[in-house]
Amino acid sequence: MPVKSVTVRVPAKVNLQLSVGPRETDGFHNVVSVFQAISIFDDVTVTFSPPKSGLTISLVGDQTHGVPQDDSNLAMKAITLLAKEYDLEIDAHIEIKKSIPVAGGMAGGSADAAAAIVAIDYLYSLGMSREEMSEIAAQLGSDIPFMLSGGTAIGTGHGDQLTAALSRGTYHWVLALSSVGLSTPAVYNECDRLRSESEIIEPQTNEHLMQALLAADAKSVGKYLINDLQAAACSLRPALRLVLDVGQEYGALGALVSGSGPTVAFLVSDEEAGLDLAVALTASGVVGSVVRAFGPVVGAKVLS
Repeated sequence: MPVKSVTVRVPAKVNLQLSVGPRETDGFHNVVSVFQAISIFDDVTVTFSPPKSGLTISLVGDQTHGVPQDDSNLAMKAITLLAKEYDLEIDAHIEIKKSIPVAGGMAGGSADAAAAIVAIDYLYSLGMSREEMSEIAAQLGSDIPFMLSGGTAIGTGHGDQLTAALSRGTYHWVLALSSVGLSTPAVYNECDRLRSESEIIEPQTNEHLMQALLAADAKSVGKYLINDLQAAACSLRPALRLVLDVGQEYGALGALVSGSGPTVAFLVSDEEAGLDLAVALTASGVVGSVVRAFGPVVGAKVLS
């Protein structure tokens, strides 16, 4: 009997490094990004619908606020693009169980698009290679190819040209979530506004960070966390500075705004330190909500 439904689990990401070059003529920036997939997951279930019913979508979970439930949703866009590329008539319902914040700098929408690609490949037995999936993904957004693979990787170009990073060990994270997202284009525009021409250089991989990952040296990884968008995110959302200060005061190995924010990621030494920091952040009153996670984890994968 043909498979009628599939669930794909996909993780969030943090950026251990996000170095941003000058704005190019196409309006985008070249970046060097070191991604790590972490253990906060969305589950995307795609179920066949009756013929001619088209694509529909619904959301459940605790991070649904602000997520579009129409064809502007990235999961819907991914399936629509696959239908065009493979000449498919897709009638299906997408249910997304959201735990990754939207507009939080953790690739929540990108994760769902990656999961949708994997789901359609499975349901229609397309036999797509990882490279073919990545080509589709890159047409939709620069973070999506990484969400397919997960782990730890270096992204160049717009962040979509991936190279696996040599990384050892497990890293423990505490994430301070915001109830209101930040627009990625707005953060990049603010970054451009704040920087002088002399400050803008072509981005390079931070070799100190890469050596620390290879050595499984969490303390050094914490020292070399960097995000060129952090100043811009803090400019648009000044309260983030206080969150960063509180986390570091309570013993984080390192802290940074993840991606374009407003999620703040704190690296800690172990699970116990993570619990202590989560309690301290919650008690401080400067954070909306706090979650703990570890990484790296694998990318989008079929559950059932």
